[in-house]
Formats: sequence, C-alpha cells, structure tokens
Amino acid sequence: MPKAFTRGVLVEVESHYLAERSDPPNQLYFFVYHVKITNQGRTTVQLTNRHWIITDGMGNIEEVKGPGVVGEQPTLEAGDHFDYTSACPLKTPHGSMRGTYQMVLENGESFEAEIPSFELTAVHTLH
Repeated sequence: MPKAFTRGVLVEVESHYLAERSDPPNQLYFFVYHVKITNQGRTTVQLTNRHWIITDGMGNIEEVKGPGVVGEQPTLEAGDHFDYTSACPLKTPHGSMRGTYQMVLENGESFEAEIPSFELTAVHTLH
C-alpha cells in the first residue's frame, strides 16, 4: 500500500479495478481507490483542498482541483484518521494517480500533504 508522510500527516492509498463498471471495447476502465489520512502530529489539522494528477497509459495528464474530499473538509485532531473511497475512470487499462491535500493547522498555517503515487491497473490485462 503506497504511503506518504508530511508534517505529521500520513496518507495511505489502495486501488482496485472494477470490471463490472468498466467497458473495455469503449475504452472505459473504472477504478476505485480507498484513502486513509491519519494525523500523527500533535496539533489539529483540517483538509481544505485536493489536487490530483491523473496520468493514463498514453501519458495524458488530467489535473483535478477542488475543495475537500467526497464533499467533506475533515478536521483531524492528533491521533484521528479519516477514510474515504472515490473513483476514477480512465480510457486506458493502466495509469497512475498522485497529488496533494492542502492542510491547515489550528494556528492558520497551511501546508501541502503528499498523496503518494499509486498505480491503476486493470487486472485482466496482466499476463
């Protein structure tokens, strides 16, 4: 499971291919990913924004920016974690995602917490 640690914030990601939501003849490969964000620091942090960089198997890059994750801007006290699941469609059976979360400390200081790079691979294409 890919992991990244930035200023007390641990981000772990796991991805899976969903064959039942995919349509390979029409270049649709559907992936879900589960993210666990843990505040291992000593101060409260809030996730305010996300920035994803999604790369397909042809090298095409799409950037997604926006407030929070799955409609939330979670606040994590020391020791808390927040889990969520989301999805990503691709036109190719392989790709990758990486990015950052903008985090704000209780004193108002903000920083970018790294989201580790992880692979999106349609299992049926591996031989």
